[in-house]
Amino acid sequence: MYNFGIFKFEGFNMSIFPKSAIKGVAFVALFALIALYISRLDFIKHLGFSPLVIGIVLGIVYANLLHHKAPKSLQDGITFSAKKILRFAIVLYGFRLTFQEIADVGLQGFLVSLTMLTTTMLIGSFVGIKLFKLDKDTSILTASGASVCGAAAVLATEPVLKAKEYKTAVAVSMVVLFGTISMFLYPIMYEGFIKDAAGFLHMTPKQFGIYVGGSVHEVAQVVAIPASIPHASEQMAHTAVIVKMTRVILIAPMLIILGLILAYSSKQNDGNKVKLVIPWFAVYFIGVAGFNSLNLIPKDIVAYINIFDTFLLTMAMTALGMGTIFSKFKDVGASAFYTALIMFIWLVIGGFIITKLITSIF
Repeated sequence: MYNFGIFKFEGFNMSIFPKSAIKGVAFVALFALIALYISRLDFIKHLGFSPLVIGIVLGIVYANLLHHKAPKSLQDGITFSAKKILRFAIVLYGFRLTFQEIADVGLQGFLVSLTMLTTTMLIGSFVGIKLFKLDKDTSILTASGASVCGAAAVLATEPVLKAKEYKTAVAVSMVVLFGTISMFLYPIMYEGFIKDAAGFLHMTPKQFGIYVGGSVHEVAQVVAIPASIPHASEQMAHTAVIVKMTRVILIAPMLIILGLILAYSSKQNDGNKVKLVIPWFAVYFIGVAGFNSLNLIPKDIVAYINIFDTFLLTMAMTALGMGTIFSKFKDVGASAFYTALIMFIWLVIGGFIITKLITSIF
């Protein structure tokens, strides 16, 4: 933690690696390797499930079936993976982005990304907290997953909120559910409504790419949708991914703004002097993306960094799953589902309206 007057910069100090965490980190790494292997099976690839999702499933299975039989010495490593490794992995995620790619899509893609992120975050937080009486942390985590980039966004938001592991798992499960539905729904809309001119969408391949990138939850799901459409153009697939990655990079300013809001809310509630918590790892994330934009590192090395980063993210997700006990879910009830459903409806319908409106104006 770094203190500068009223500012508190929350870091991810990787230099502190307690010896007691070694066994637990190795244990989590083993689960992550299994998750990576499963994700490469043809059947799983077709469904578009990322290793992050598989990792949290394996972690949850362990937590609910085997946790009581495991030695307590593993817990330090599991916690280290869920906290410290998580933040380092989010920073490395910046190597997946360049500012040039965002510029290639142009103003249309950026405005759709910004609009959908902002509106989905506001809608999800409001309906979760006010309408369905869901707790603040679960509401914001679920909203961040839907508005930005699925499980990775939930992971990035968790340290800002300091939320409990089971709340993170609830948010991820909602992302998986509705993101999976999107993978089947969007190709049907494109093939049935656009190609046969029998529906209401009538989008060009570029428009549809912007629509998919601006409204579908996970990066892997965005990649899978054009791939499942016969004769989909390269422009559609490329546009969808770049618009999606534009949403990803917007997570950094979103987390900083969230820190501001939480600090102000804390002051209003208890009257104490405000302490602005800035997620330092989010600032580093933008810095890494900017560095990657300079193309100083060969692409094959960047590809290896991204593979390593996927492994670290899978470790973090697995560790979060290992802290998730089903008995804790009873307090959440159906509220998380209804909140995620409202956001999904907005992403599908609102995303279409926003995309058509912005692409017709700019």
